[in-house]
Amino acid sequence: MAHSERRGASSLNIGEVLAALAEEFPSMTASKIRFLEEKGLISPQRTPAGYRQYGERDVERLRFVLALQRDQYLPLKVIKDYLDAIDRGERPESLPGGLTLAPRAVSDDVAAELRTTRARELSEEQLRAESGASASLVESLRSYGLISEEDGRYDEHALQVARACVQLESHGIEPRHLGPFRAAAEREFGLVERAVAPIASRRDEAARARTAEAAREISDLCLTLHRALVHGRISRMEGS
Repeated sequence: MAHSERRGASSLNIGEVLAALAEEFPSMTASKIRFLEEKGLISPQRTPAGYRQYGERDVERLRFVLALQRDQYLPLKVIKDYLDAIDRGERPESLPGGLTLAPRAVSDDVAAELRTTRARELSEEQLRAESGASASLVESLRSYGLISEEDGRYDEHALQVARACVQLESHGIEPRHLGPFRAAAEREFGLVERAVAPIASRRDEAARARTAEAAREISDLCLTLHRALVHGRISRMEGS
């Protein structure tokens, strides 16, 4: 069923939606919900007086979108394209980031599947076990500023870095060779910060949501550009 079709008999106001999401998304606000509606991620019904009415499917759809943003770092456009395909009856196999979901209405089953991937904090032992990195490699990654820990815990980004560096090490590329990547990431972040500065100067919740979303989109475009430039150089190797 497309999310714009009629919901079940129960309907919630925006305050009740916030209460339903509070445990998993405590920082969620009415402004953020309205922002997601503006972006076409949800389409609540309206009463004759114009008040929004949310169904259980709207709540699950919100939970789906928020979990993907938080845990998979996906731009809203990517999530919307995926959901639009489901609404059209298509069968997209997976989302960027490797998360695979069946093409069904966003339900409690989908929400449960997403909750199993929520962002974690890892000890160094867990980081090494899940990435395959040796203790010396983890120490090198820390010393070269490629990963960092807080109170002895690492985040999912550190895990992704460690996994990549384990594979790079097998090609003879060590952390000491990767300084340009860190410098490039810092320059890219500086570029993103400047690009979103006009939005970031506003302090309301909706502006913060727009700032974060714009930053994700710009970063995604930068990564696409970087990949295309590198792959273009590699293709010349094949033709030489």
